[in-house]
Amino acid sequence: MKWSLILLFASTVFAADAPRLFYSRAFKGSSPEYLEVALEKNGDAAYREAVDDELPVRFHVSEADTRTVYDLADQLDHFKHPLEAPVKVAFMGTKTFRYENGSEKNEVKFNYSEDPTARALQDWFERMAESAQYRTNLERAAKYDRLGVVQALNLLGSALDRKRLVGLEQFLPTLDRIANNENYMHTARAQAAAIAEAIRKNQP
Repeated sequence: MKWSLILLFASTVFAADAPRLFYSRAFKGSSPEYLEVALEKNGDAAYREAVDDELPVRFHVSEADTRTVYDLADQLDHFKHPLEAPVKVAFMGTKTFRYENGSEKNEVKFNYSEDPTARALQDWFERMAESAQYRTNLERAAKYDRLGVVQALNLLGSALDRKRLVGLEQFLPTLDRIANNENYMHTARAQAAAIAEAIRKNQP
């Protein structure tokens, strides 16, 4: 028991000291008005639509994609410098990048950036947020609105075709459940099976 507690404490400390990237967007009147994504160096990610959300959507980002995101943050010097464009543009919401690694914590806020690396990093986080939203939409339809499942699948399939999805494996449990459940319409079952097959073919 003693060694178990020591190992648990050590793993907790290690996790707290591991690098972590954070992105948020706040824009009153948008839907949602607030979102945030946190990405750990091991690929574990969490999506929230409220700062105090205790039940985030959790998913895993592939090793290659996680490395790409962290490489972009490295190129931005872990957000030690301003990113706001020196031009007047319409307000599009306050974006925040934050890098945490042990005692190091850097944060930058901006409305609009012309830096191509910052825009690429923002797009990665927005894709993670969209992926979590599509997953939530599909799971909600599968549970409460079976007539809406086809529409949810259409949106998911379109996002997959446009390469807007990150952490593809997070969709497989719900897709497989729909494909193998005769209580859903045949169209929904066939579509879920097709999307699941396409996702599995995309896995490294």
